[in-house]
Amino acid sequence: MATQDFSKYYPAHDEAQMKKARKTAQPTKYRDSLAPGTVLILLSGRFRGKRVVLLRQLSQGVLLITGPYKSNGVPLRRVNHRYVIATATTVDVSGVDNEVLDRVSKDEYWAREKKEGKGADAFFESSEEPAKKEMDPQRIEDQKSVDKPLMANIRKVQDLEAYLSSDFSLRGNERPHEMVF
Repeated sequence: MATQDFSKYYPAHDEAQMKKARKTAQPTKYRDSLAPGTVLILLSGRFRGKRVVLLRQLSQGVLLITGPYKSNGVPLRRVNHRYVIATATTVDVSGVDNEVLDRVSKDEYWAREKKEGKGADAFFESSEEPAKKEMDPQRIEDQKSVDKPLMANIRKVQDLEAYLSSDFSLRGNERPHEMVF
């Protein structure tokens, strides 16, 4: 007969074990209306109500959009596809530089810089206003290189620039689920 050696130590609490994930990550299925060049209406965030141009579908349900910045002040941004309404209006985006779009599409481009943590003493000692954060010159160049061919294509269509620069809003008797965009 084999003898078993049992441990003399037993933990007071059972150690938590991770649950096994039953679901696997699936690629995002976009709506058919979300094609590059489609004019979208943003529903949330800082730029809600603005009309923007869809440049590219990115991974995990994120869309790459731009205002263009000169038209309505919306810069290159990533937006979740659930927070937009697609309209029937389209813009030709064939002239936009794909090299710039590839660089902007990566997650590293959107990563924030790590701040150095200040202690409590430094917080109370500094009474001066914090310095305004400077924009990265690379982002400014990327914005200009994307917007220049896009604005040229927008100006070819009558009233499209005015349409993009106007905000979207609803009045009291308007029902968004009954509208056709």
